[in-house]
Amino acid sequence: MALLEIVGAAKHFGATAAVDGVSLSIDRGAFFALLGPSGCGKTTLLRMIAGFEAPEKGRIVIDGVDVTALPPYARPVNMMFQSYALFPHMDVAGNIAFGLRREGMDRQRIAVRVDEMLGLVQMTGYARRRPHELSGGQRQRVALARALAKMPKLLLLDEPLAALDRKLRAETRIELVGIQERVGITFLVVTHDQEEALSMASRVAVMKEGRLVQIGSPSEIYERPSSRFVTDFVGEVNLFEGELAAGFNCSTLAVAGFEPIPLPPGTDLLHGTAAALAVRPEKLVLSPAPPAGFAIAAMVSSISYLGGGSIVHLVASQGRTLKAYLPGAAAARFARGDAIWVHWSSEDGVVLTE
Repeated sequence: MALLEIVGAAKHFGATAAVDGVSLSIDRGAFFALLGPSGCGKTTLLRMIAGFEAPEKGRIVIDGVDVTALPPYARPVNMMFQSYALFPHMDVAGNIAFGLRREGMDRQRIAVRVDEMLGLVQMTGYARRRPHELSGGQRQRVALARALAKMPKLLLLDEPLAALDRKLRAETRIELVGIQERVGITFLVVTHDQEEALSMASRVAVMKEGRLVQIGSPSEIYERPSSRFVTDFVGEVNLFEGELAAGFNCSTLAVAGFEPIPLPPGTDLLHGTAAALAVRPEKLVLSPAPPAGFAIAAMVSSISYLGGGSIVHLVASQGRTLKAYLPGAAAARFARGDAIWVHWSSEDGVVLTE
């Protein structure tokens, strides 16, 4: 059952359409991510849901109630800002209790709720600390506890991990998912980081220029992107541009400088249709000798060691560059200047016409 429904929402700033006719449904209890580059409209959409921006068109419905015209305080929503926006003159307990006091909750219940929230975010014992006495990760937890204290039906998170270092971001992603599962509140997170979106969310919507261009599970977004934009924005990709080389149920893509490239089974496009074949780096297989069937001759130009694996940079026909990801120590058998063969299963490619 949908907790949040957005129907045809639009918002302009001058001549620019920040949000352009967006319709979206988010299920109760979901961890949903809005993913897109800076300026695509995702934060504006978040602020419209929170009530800080008014849509010019469309409706916003939360738990069956049309809240489009309601002010922020009248919506069953809370928002965790990118800056955390903690009150520097209040201690941790005071920050968490702030919204509860404004609602008129009695002191005893506030004390119990604050203790619950401190335990939830693993900050018990920090109640009397001030924000300047906390690390970035601890401030982030306090901001989350404050946002959850009122037990909103929907929690909005605007780039919640942007201020943390890389290692702490990875740890906090796991914590956020665990907290969301324990409290059962619907989370809607806005991020430009595809790794964050794919690792935390149960559903992801990719935005471009004010519009939603694809909605799906993390695996669908990554493995079966719907367009060149999604393919390129969400992870690394090898893209082969060309034309379909046969009629219906065609099996190959004609690309300048290469033998016809096999396409996934069931590809059903007209001969001559302009298309691209997307293949993720981890799908490429490198062989020192030519394998049976289709393969591309290439040369190793460099190898980037990443710890848990390596990216092998390749140069193929007409100077075309390719990337292959090899896990563990698999890249150790290759060296710069090696002549190798590149191949992959036709089922691992994705045909794109947009």
